[in-house]
Amino acid sequence: MKANKPVIGLRTKITVLVCGVVALALLVTNILISANVSSSTQKALDEKARDIARIVARSQVVIEALSGQRNETEIQPFAEEIRNATNVEFIVVIDMNSIRKSHPDETKVGQKFVGGDETAALAGQEYTSLGAGTLGPSLRAFAPIITRDGKQVGAVAVGILLNSVQLAVENSRMFIYYAMVFGSLVGIAGAILLAQSIKKTLFGLEPNVIAKLMEERSAMLQSVREGIIAVDTNACITLVNGEAMRLLQRAGIQGDPLGKNVESFVPNTRLQDVLRTGQAELDQQQDMQGITLLTNRVPICVNKEIVGAIATFRDETEFRQLAEQLTGVRNYAEALRAQAHEFMNKLHVILGMVRLQCYDQLADYINGIAHQYQSEVGSIVRRIKDPVLAGFLLGKLSHAREVGVDLVFSEESFLPEPEDRAIIHELITVVGNLVNNALEAVANSPVKCVSVECIYDEGILHIMVSDTGPGVAENQRQQLFEKGYSTKVGNRGLGLSLVQSSMARMGGTIEVLSEVGQGTQFVVRIPYQSKGEQND
Repeated sequence: MKANKPVIGLRTKITVLVCGVVALALLVTNILISANVSSSTQKALDEKARDIARIVARSQVVIEALSGQRNETEIQPFAEEIRNATNVEFIVVIDMNSIRKSHPDETKVGQKFVGGDETAALAGQEYTSLGAGTLGPSLRAFAPIITRDGKQVGAVAVGILLNSVQLAVENSRMFIYYAMVFGSLVGIAGAILLAQSIKKTLFGLEPNVIAKLMEERSAMLQSVREGIIAVDTNACITLVNGEAMRLLQRAGIQGDPLGKNVESFVPNTRLQDVLRTGQAELDQQQDMQGITLLTNRVPICVNKEIVGAIATFRDETEFRQLAEQLTGVRNYAEALRAQAHEFMNKLHVILGMVRLQCYDQLADYINGIAHQYQSEVGSIVRRIKDPVLAGFLLGKLSHAREVGVDLVFSEESFLPEPEDRAIIHELITVVGNLVNNALEAVANSPVKCVSVECIYDEGILHIMVSDTGPGVAENQRQQLFEKGYSTKVGNRGLGLSLVQSSMARMGGTIEVLSEVGQGTQFVVRIPYQSKGEQND
């Protein structure tokens, strides 16, 4: 037997419910604020009249005219100018005998004030009242006119007709009525759109298909090598994959994290900040109880609304090892590329001279190249006994010529072959990054010169890399070795961080000597055992 279909569809139910809620909310709002709006409107008009009365009462034109220091006829145009500018019904200035000195109707100037509510104003009080004058019932604000020596010489009455007050109140109420109508229309439209959105939310998928997708998602999250932690809008943990649990346990964090506040369970995740700001934080370092992680934190947005945040992280040691390996390979590759580029340019020159049949000049050119090459090779090989490091430095010479920088190796330099070949890779990382920084530092300097000096003395290797660049300010020197910090534009700040890591592994030290406008020198000291030398 088939089940009966519901008589009322989901779309109809949602539409009726939402419209009912909106109508009820607007009705309650109207009841609660209608009276308040009327009172606020009347109070605002009352304050307006009081402020205008005070301004007129304290004006020098009115005070001096009533004090006999200027002609009283100046009061009428002055008061009318203020009335037209402030859009009130009347501004009447009276003397101590209640005789008008100004009035919107000039024929009533010089006559006695009508209304009978001005007595207190002539006694020095400031107030508002309701009274009937020649223009009709009005809301009137009174202010006494007092000279600098404290003598009262009159009063000012500023009026707004009561029908104008009632009109302003009605206009305020009409705004509420318009808002109710508009809110109802929006509610109806929102209800219809909501019903349609619910139909689209599931993309036409059956429950079993949705369940299968959830299982596949879970399997995928558990298989990745990055730790993943997700939180909801209350910063409570909703998802933790297997790799994240492994790293948490390595850090000594035990227990089931699901449902717990992320900051109380895993300190320094900063996911609450991401939820608050909506800004992603990429490639950030995070210390988790002794384990340094490289973390990405991003907000989770649905329909442009933040509904949670997710952090992916991995042990930074793995990334650092990979980065150091890639940096060494890059240094080798740059050296080879520079040499290949330089010799390719020279081959092009030789080919051109052969085609032009300039054989004498060609011979001189080739001899010059051979002499320069032998000189450089001989100089480097005599001073640097390790062939790998020597070849690397020859590549740096080619690269320096390519970028127009004079790279000089000190005549006193000497580096014996190491006992431990593994140190050469570290030296290439250190020297390569220091020379690259120096070459970039002098790029815009009038004198483009970089010098390198290697001195071996009783088990200690001293390496000095100097440049004629702009120098580094004292307050920046300690930050140079921080990962991500750079004085240059772009995604930089890794080279000196890797140098610092290499120095820590070799047990060496590095010092920065610099003066703004005078250049920079990096001084490196490394324990170094030459081949054949015995440890004491």
